[in-house]
Amino acid sequence: DGLAMTGTLYLPATWQPGDAPLPTLIWIYPYEFADQEHAERLDVRGYRFHNVKGPSPLAAVLAGYAVLVNPTVPIVGEGDEVNDTYLEQLVASAEAAVDYLVNERISDPDRIAVGGRSYGAFSSANLLVHSRRFATAIAMSGAYNRTLTPFGFQHEKRSFWDAAEMYTKISPFFHANDIDAPILLVHGAADPNPGTPPLQARRFFHALVGEGVPVRYVELPHEEHHYWARESVLTTAHEMIDWLDRTIGRH
Repeated sequence: DGLAMTGTLYLPATWQPGDAPLPTLIWIYPYEFADQEHAERLDVRGYRFHNVKGPSPLAAVLAGYAVLVNPTVPIVGEGDEVNDTYLEQLVASAEAAVDYLVNERISDPDRIAVGGRSYGAFSSANLLVHSRRFATAIAMSGAYNRTLTPFGFQHEKRSFWDAAEMYTKISPFFHANDIDAPILLVHGAADPNPGTPPLQARRFFHALVGEGVPVRYVELPHEEHHYWARESVLTTAHEMIDWLDRTIGRH
């Protein structure tokens, strides 16, 4: 649609242009915008050092992966119907990032993972349902069944009873039988966020297991929506790298 997009790409120190394309992790978090002009505004995060706190996707760079963080994933629209095209816009943005990385011979098209936390986790799971460009996903502290947030989410103001079809359409839980790629779920056992109680991840895990999808669920004791304990951060980083190694590999 002509919308200009940005992102911050991290590469292993030993990789040089001309080397073999890399397995890649794309770390996403969609944002809503009223129009294209606002969506294209300068993202100051591109001019800052990445703030490494908690389990960071940048751990994958040190393990030999290319990592794209903060890619533009805009959900553009006004009024109550903005989320009616959420899926189409999400897929278009994510696949545009993939196309760029593949065309520049940075990324191996068969070894691309998508991941995110919270709304990014929800969106990563949705990409496994509605796109075939990702070999695996990593989802931390996500919501996967929007009928469990019946009075709205993010910028969605309609209740489930006002937009039941949309709520179910964008809920990965309802489409677990359409997922083929493996997915890692991580969640804090004490998550107090009303949109992301541990029940969200537990029930999604059960649905995926029932459908035969390769899935691993890691629940962190005493952690909330963010993970802060040293043991939790190191465990999550280890799980992330181990999952990438087993699904898209470094060699």
